Amino acid sequence: MSRFWSQGVEGLHPYVPGEQSNQKGLLKLNTNESPYAPSPVALEAMASVSGDLLRRYPDPESKALRATLAAYHTLTPDQVFVGNGSDEVLGFAFRAFFVGKGALCFPDISYSFYPVWAQLFDIPTTVLPVDDAYAIPLEAMPENLGGIIFPNPNAPTGIAVTRKRIEALLRRHPDTVVIVDEAYVDYGAETALELIDQFDNLLIVRTLSKSRGLAGLRVGYALGDAALIEGLVRVKDSFNSYPLDAFAQAGALASVNDEPYFQETVAEVVAARELLTQGLVDLGFEVLPSSANFVLARNLRKTGLEWHQALRERNILVRHFNKPRLSDWLRITVGTPEEVRTLLQALTLL
Repeated sequence: MSRFWSQGVEGLHPYVPGEQSNQKGLLKLNTNESPYAPSPVALEAMASVSGDLLRRYPDPESKALRATLAAYHTLTPDQVFVGNGSDEVLGFAFRAFFVGKGALCFPDISYSFYPVWAQLFDIPTTVLPVDDAYAIPLEAMPENLGGIIFPNPNAPTGIAVTRKRIEALLRRHPDTVVIVDEAYVDYGAETALELIDQFDNLLIVRTLSKSRGLAGLRVGYALGDAALIEGLVRVKDSFNSYPLDAFAQAGALASVNDEPYFQETVAEVVAARELLTQGLVDLGFEVLPSSANFVLARNLRKTGLEWHQALRERNILVRHFNKPRLSDWLRITVGTPEEVRTLLQALTLL
């Protein structure tokens, strides 16, 4: 603690990301990164950014990227917002839509950054327990909420909810902003995209870090009613009016335009997910049904922490959460087929 800290800083409980390591020979299956490099077209676009372009400030509105994303999702540019990764976009959304509105509701097992932002912005919260199958019971969402947010598919469970159930939720809460965090939607969940023009309280947040293989570039975006997007812009321009640099704008735009590469790599991850799931089941693990690029699995022969440590000793990183209802589970990122087989082989020896 420093005597110079502002009031409240000491009490913050920051988000703890998965371990990042440069250790040679380490198999890294703990942070849900893509096992495949970004589109070669995107890499070429970033390499082509000129020195003259870099000596100038980037486009503060990212107009070309927003236009590309709008066309890709059959929306208009004023329905698109971009930022430094979906985490920043979500942080702006918390400030824009949930401060002073009452309790924000999210699942008890969900993305662990949600309570961090809520604490940072002094937003009261209420949690919705997932059911015994670890699914989000949207129908049990309380009334009179100040906001609602959940991932689809959920993280770290990987379980998806249907668009029909999201639509029903939006109808029950017409005066509450509902954020659907679609960071992993490309791997098999139904997007809520087609509901945007029907519901002015729906905001969808996405990222290029997962299915586009651009975690190191930090590009996220939001899709929603133009009035919601304007709220995000107001917060962004009161904090950092130049969120995306020239490399990020060029690489993201090119990646979105390379649909064949995107479809190919997503299909490969989905196939490897099935290989991983079946292999774990064959080894006696319980695996939740995943629509993401990771699986949540447990085998009660050992605790989750014991499995985690045993794999770490074999230079394999997976994610363990020392939290209620999660401590027996491992979240395992889907790698290449070869990486999946390496993990399964290691588990057979434990």
